[in-house]
Amino acid sequence: MSDETRPRRSIRIVTLYDDVMNVYADRGNVIALRARAAEHGVDAEVTPVSLGDPLPAETDLVLIGGGQDREQRRIAEDLAAHGPRLRGWADEGVAMLAICGGYQLFGQFYRDASGAELPGAGVFDVTTVAPGPGWPRCIGDMVVTSTLPGVGEVAGFENHGGRTYLGPTAQPFAMVDYGYGNNGDDGTEGARRDEAIGTYLHGSLLPKNPALLDHLIAAALRHREGPDSAPLASIPAPYAERAHATAVKVAKRRSRRVSRTS
Repeated sequence: MSDETRPRRSIRIVTLYDDVMNVYADRGNVIALRARAAEHGVDAEVTPVSLGDPLPAETDLVLIGGGQDREQRRIAEDLAAHGPRLRGWADEGVAMLAICGGYQLFGQFYRDASGAELPGAGVFDVTTVAPGPGWPRCIGDMVVTSTLPGVGEVAGFENHGGRTYLGPTAQPFAMVDYGYGNNGDDGTEGARRDEAIGTYLHGSLLPKNPALLDHLIAAALRHREGPDSAPLASIPAPYAERAHATAVKVAKRRSRRVSRTS
């Protein structure tokens, strides 16, 4: 079958509350996904889901961005109601990227600075607590080393008051090299559940981390096509690679270094 007659590959993307949860241009992640997927010859069908909307029957990739406490309070109950479907999708291998406030609400709960406990969707076995007045925020440029095979170094920007703690079944998305991460103490950053990723990294994250971008597209294709899905071809991403190198350099110059023994 020639390239002209071979059916184009496609992935289905759901964006959650991108009209509410979009600090630090997190909506740029879906723009990067569509553009990079096109470079790989993959069509990306995007379905936005906001407050009161039902989830579609199926998807291959879910995105949610970050928001401040007031935005998190707006969506928490609605998102928690989608928890069973989201957890089921995660168990099926649906790829997910949950950023900052979205990551917090993909956990078990988020206790905000007022003491109110917002329910989470329970995708990740993590809990987040805002320690209250007088505690410094975790803010600045970051470099982390991902626990995902082949992804390596990831760069971004964090700004959060909440401290997130991994439960017994959670795996970190990455280990911190420069910055704070989940709580500034244990060296972990974000969480993983199969192909679902939660992280504090803004930026937008994906435009300057092409290895992670390709990982998510490949994971979405595996969900759509099955385990025999053909791997993505290795194609250059020169602009993204330069942006990544610059972001790493900035973080190493400005941010606190974390010493790790392993």
